[in-house]
Amino acid sequence: MCVNNHKTFLKDVLICSLSAYGGPEAHMSVFLDQLVSKKQYLEEDELVELIALCSILPGPTSTQTIVATGYKVGGPKLAFLTMLVWALPVIIIMTTLSFLYQFINTLDISSKVLRFVGPMAVGFIILAAFRIGKKVVIDKLTFILMLFGALVTYFIRSPWIFPTVLLFGGVISIVFSKETNLWNKVKIKPPWKYLILFIIFAMGTVFTANLFNFRILDLFDSFYRFGYLVFGGGQVVVPVMHGELVEVNKYLTSQEFLTGYGLVQGMPGPLFSFSAYAGGMAAREFSTLYQILSALVSALGIFLPGLLLIYFIYPVWENIKKIKAIKISLKGINAIAGGLIAIAAVILMQKSGFTIENIFVTIITILLLGSKKIPAPIIVLATLIAGYVI
Repeated sequence: MCVNNHKTFLKDVLICSLSAYGGPEAHMSVFLDQLVSKKQYLEEDELVELIALCSILPGPTSTQTIVATGYKVGGPKLAFLTMLVWALPVIIIMTTLSFLYQFINTLDISSKVLRFVGPMAVGFIILAAFRIGKKVVIDKLTFILMLFGALVTYFIRSPWIFPTVLLFGGVISIVFSKETNLWNKVKIKPPWKYLILFIIFAMGTVFTANLFNFRILDLFDSFYRFGYLVFGGGQVVVPVMHGELVEVNKYLTSQEFLTGYGLVQGMPGPLFSFSAYAGGMAAREFSTLYQILSALVSALGIFLPGLLLIYFIYPVWENIKKIKAIKISLKGINAIAGGLIAIAAVILMQKSGFTIENIFVTIITILLLGSKKIPAPIIVLATLIAGYVI
């Protein structure tokens, strides 16, 4: 495609970014409408295949899908610009919102104005757990894996447990598979430089975070790890983030965490942009510039692994998707992820408090979202108004 066509494509990506609410499932319908039906950058079955590819990969599913579309349309350079146009608007907004508590204190407004945002966020998570559970529990094995993931991560709240149980789910799924020729050979010539970069960042961030005592390096290490150890998008990363940022490192409280997650539900674009809010809040004890840089570095950290993996895998996707074990492992990984989300809802509700008004807000949120008649941004706005008025 020519430069002008690239600009047109990026304008369409911006339209998607500003109109995509509600997580990966809702984002896909926007992609289908804008990129397939209206502009025909790719066929519907091609989009479905890209969704399948990105579901197999760790990282933000909808972001990787639109980045892969950019790669298909114009190669690596356009893919990178696609990610910037798709993610940057909401990252800037969530970076700004990381100053929300300081702003409230400056105006001498009670933080109780945000008290219903946490229970509302729990409602979003419960509904996500229910919908994902219906999708991933397809037999007795997946039900057991989902229950296993929930119980283990409830009692063991350490960062290492989340990737461990996810990988365990994938291995168990392969072991109990009745399929034959699981590791069928395929010919691939992947661009290894991107995988090498991926590994260098994965190992380098751990090394530098332990060598230098800088909060910003710790945050990049944590969020880069979130980016390559989480399958299924924004909802799945919530329990992993909460376990490390709130319970282990105590960078922010559960209420502050839930406030940010609740607010991002009212924003367009990728849910992984929540990282900018969480990273900024984790560095709010430092200067304003340091907090902004921490927010942006956290967002970079969580999006970078997915970008590098798309660069590595997309060029050889046609052959990789023929490996049976890759698809089969996803069944177990997704079941475990469903358990993580379900138990995250329980833990976050415990942290938020089982008061009558909190339970009421959570139930109302679930009912409104389930009806699909009221958009998520309206629910978020109504919750903020209720916290101010009541």
